[in-house]
Amino acid sequence: MNRRIFLRNSSLTGLSLSVFSLASCSSAPEQPPAANAAAAPAAAPVAEADFELLENTLAELQEKMQRGTLTARGITEQYLNRIKALDQAGPRLNAVLLTNPEALDLAHKLDQERKSGKTRGPLHGIPILLKDNIDTADQQPTTAGSLALAGHRAAQDAFIVGKLRAAGAVVLGKTNLSEWANFRSTRSTSGWSSVGGQTKNPYILDRTPSGSSAGSGAAASANFCAAAIGTETDGSIVSPASCSGLVGVKPTVGLWSRTGIIPISATQDTAGPMTRTVHDAALLLTALAGPDPQDAATQASAGKIPADYTEFLKPEALKGKRLGVEKAHLTGNSEGVALLLAALEVLKAQGATIVPVEVEKLTDPLGQAEYDVLLYEFKEGVNKYLASAGAGVKTLADVIAFNTQNKARAMPFFQQEILEASEKLGDLTTPAYQKALKKSRDGARAALNGVLVKNRLDAVVAITNSPARCIDLINGDSGGGPGFSSPAAMAGYPHITVPMGQAHGLPVGLSFVGGAWQEGPLLGLAYAYEQASKKRAAPEFNGPFVG
Repeated sequence: MNRRIFLRNSSLTGLSLSVFSLASCSSAPEQPPAANAAAAPAAAPVAEADFELLENTLAELQEKMQRGTLTARGITEQYLNRIKALDQAGPRLNAVLLTNPEALDLAHKLDQERKSGKTRGPLHGIPILLKDNIDTADQQPTTAGSLALAGHRAAQDAFIVGKLRAAGAVVLGKTNLSEWANFRSTRSTSGWSSVGGQTKNPYILDRTPSGSSAGSGAAASANFCAAAIGTETDGSIVSPASCSGLVGVKPTVGLWSRTGIIPISATQDTAGPMTRTVHDAALLLTALAGPDPQDAATQASAGKIPADYTEFLKPEALKGKRLGVEKAHLTGNSEGVALLLAALEVLKAQGATIVPVEVEKLTDPLGQAEYDVLLYEFKEGVNKYLASAGAGVKTLADVIAFNTQNKARAMPFFQQEILEASEKLGDLTTPAYQKALKKSRDGARAALNGVLVKNRLDAVVAITNSPARCIDLINGDSGGGPGFSSPAAMAGYPHITVPMGQAHGLPVGLSFVGGAWQEGPLLGLAYAYEQASKKRAAPEFNGPFVG
């Protein structure tokens, strides 16, 4: 299966690479509430007009707590109320699998710390939602959206969760995701899991949220939290961020630890922030970056992590910069091209020089090798994770058997072809795996490095992906349209998406891709564009689009 077919059929990300045609969607089967959903503790539904935190940034929330006009407990309660009113009722966005029953108590303790004169930093008292493939050692299960892991509670926090807690963040709950991070079936539907059902797009409710970090994207955009954490193998942060009008950062592999995150690929996996502003993303990137003795990939980050990523955020950061634009995205559907051309004018007005380049022409032929790498690494990684987890399944073979035995509940809409294909493969000493890894990773790095150096570029920009397509549980995700996640994903390089406008009420993101460990400069470029363009608009939970 070549990469274009593979990605457009959502095996990695549910990339939302739909064409720009926005015909009305057919109705998807109604989904039941999440299997492990928990009511927000001590909080009653609240009308949206009573919500005081709409579009508040982390700095704004911190200022209100510092002034004493709000408390961490009060902020947490407002988000819990909003989840109850709009995720579990009203439009039923179905983005949040469960809320943390300890969230209010945690927030109260952080308030007490503040009263005693101790403030841990910019995340102190800030409620954060986590994708449900990230371990938390508390009352919240970690399931990857799979019924085979329903009720599984981790014995230890993921490394990045430990850093979040140390920074004073409130773990607000877990978000829905495309099951197994969209690595179960070639006919999967983004944002659907057997644990949580189907997440909706907060802009137009019958449109996909993309994936696999579907719930994190939809929830952060809908103001169910101050910010969210997603994970990506290929597109799973940047695509749902783009479709939900967010800033999404896929860091260099190794900037953030993957310990305690249910894996797909040791060479491509990373977690990253999904936020409403670049500044918020920079704060989270700073707080969670750093080496982890249990994750060898993070050792390469030594000496490459600045003390504070917000130092790169300057409105004039685009002045004098050279940016390549993916040539393939300059033609095609007129609406997509118009959004990109308008973004390029903003970049030029801020002092950037734009150079057409061809990255996809070099990386598209690497797609089959990438798929092979992920199939091999998934089996290796999942077996290692399950062997030490307290779940009822201990191997990938056990997961496949569970799904088969519970087909009506676990596989009502699509099967598990990818799980089965992975299980049939050998270990990572297999020559076929070594050959595929060399071709995909080395090839993507050579392509990006070559384009950047040859053209003396600071970054490459492109359309992140097309507007969200229709949710279709019967046929799975559809294909077509531009997308730019794979070059950086295969190379392990950073990728940032920022809102650049809407097509008929559906957001589209602008991608910034650079070399390894260049998160700081990329954040600067993204921030300067964000401040000049101001294209983020809060969702309004609209009904079906009718053309």
